Amino acid sequence: MRLLSERPTLSQRQLARELGMSLGKTNYCLRALIEKGWVKMGNFRSSAKKSDYAYALTTAGLRAKASATLRFLHRKQAEYVAIEAEIARLRAELAVTPSALTPSALTPSAVKVGDQRAPSARRSGSLP
Repeated sequence: MRLLSERPTLSQRQLARELGMSLGKTNYCLRALIEKGWVKMGNFRSSAKKSDYAYALTTAGLRAKASATLRFLHRKQAEYVAIEAEIARLRAELAVTPSALTPSALTPSAVKVGDQRAPSARRSGSLP
């Protein structure tokens, strides 16, 4: 819906290409949006090709777009908070300060976690 509001003169083929969808799927989705009353379609009166159409979001379509954007934003904010909490948990687990998290500090040899014996000793069950 964002593309339609920004560039209403895109053809279905161009819209499909921009969205990475098949032309048939794009046509199906556009028809569904038109049936819901979110998009209206009109052809250019001045166009030599009467098959050229313009797609415009209706008032209901603009509301639906805003609502979808708000839901997306809330979902992404929740993901961000969850990722921040996971990072804090991992930092606490490693007992590392944020300034110590440099690429060189995170090399396998710098991070001491788990069994420090050689892989062959771990597999055979022998102790060093």
